[in-house]
Amino acid sequence: MKNFIRRRSLILGSAFLISLSASAADGNIDNGQQLSMKGDGSGAPCMACHGPNGEGNAAGNFPYIAGLDEGYLLRQMLAYQTGARTNAVMSMNVDNFDEQQLADIAAYYASLPAPTATAEISDKKQAELGEMLVNNGNWDEYIPACSTCHGPGNRGVDENFPALAGQHAGYIKQQLKAWQNGTRKTDEVQLMEAVAKRLSDEQIDAVAAYLASLPAAK
Repeated sequence: MKNFIRRRSLILGSAFLISLSASAADGNIDNGQQLSMKGDGSGAPCMACHGPNGEGNAAGNFPYIAGLDEGYLLRQMLAYQTGARTNAVMSMNVDNFDEQQLADIAAYYASLPAPTATAEISDKKQAELGEMLVNNGNWDEYIPACSTCHGPGNRGVDENFPALAGQHAGYIKQQLKAWQNGTRKTDEVQLMEAVAKRLSDEQIDAVAAYLASLPAAK
């Protein structure tokens, strides 16, 4: 019974988070492409870290952003401007853009196809643990499946729950740790923070590795 109540509260929390969704400004894809190549005048252009096609960089823990939800991308860039998300590189590279320019950049990257490359997992035990947590969760430890919020195949649900499939493992680990230690504060109902704090280092490694092995492209 306790597990049922806990599961219900987590799912209701997810539904409440969806209600907090804010409409993004209409973005101009062509202008967004130009801005992504030029930068904001004080920092590096988007493609310097996220690649020429928004595919990211696994070695540098730079996430892929191609094909992610437009509203989600806009919200994250605004969060870097306000300090709700902290990353010295990102904050420096978007601080001179106004909201419309950020909306244009978001529209451009959302229009690109998601990367098709996936990572392989050589550790069978890690793969099995990751698959279990991502697809089924562990309700004995109050850990919901990632797909409960991030949708079928973990390919994202609107601007609140970004696609995780095919995302670079190092970046996923980095963000789960940020939720754990409270340095990422963009979740108004603290759902991700609560889940991340229940994960062990082994579980985080397994979840990140398994998600990175999933195909991002629909």
